[in-house]
Amino acid sequence: MRKLDQRDRALLNALQTDASESLSAIAERVGLSQNAAWRRVKALEEDGIIEGRYAKLSPDKLGLDLTVFVTIKTAQHTQDWLDIFAKGVAQLSEVVGFYRMSGDVDYLLKILVADMDGYDRVYKKLISIAPLADVSSSFAMERIKDTGAVPLDDIPRGDNRF
Repeated sequence: MRKLDQRDRALLNALQTDASESLSAIAERVGLSQNAAWRRVKALEEDGIIEGRYAKLSPDKLGLDLTVFVTIKTAQHTQDWLDIFAKGVAQLSEVVGFYRMSGDVDYLLKILVADMDGYDRVYKKLISIAPLADVSSSFAMERIKDTGAVPLDDIPRGDNRF
């Protein structure tokens, strides 16, 4: 893979901010021709750096007023168990984040639902996927920051992955 230069970073920042902006406007802002910007974006997609382009939706405006962070502990740590669990969780559209953790818990899930009844339905599906030792839930009282943007300034310069 190639290294990211300043223009790549500028393109990525612009796309993270507003992927609906025209490529010609983004290209002009970062000092590239439209064709050069298009080639760079295509290369960033081919390298897997750009995984997709999405509209950022407001959960609140859609009636998804309850954000739940769920921690899970399991006594099972086999690949077969993980494959079953990961496949089952992937089928739950309400789960918008799913991480394997270090420390006291094994997995962390971020779930968006309309209300407590919605969470209860997801919880019942979740515990039926595979044996779990403990499931604990914390309910967000307020969403203060949730950008989904990757902090490009923190990428080490000259990182060989790029």
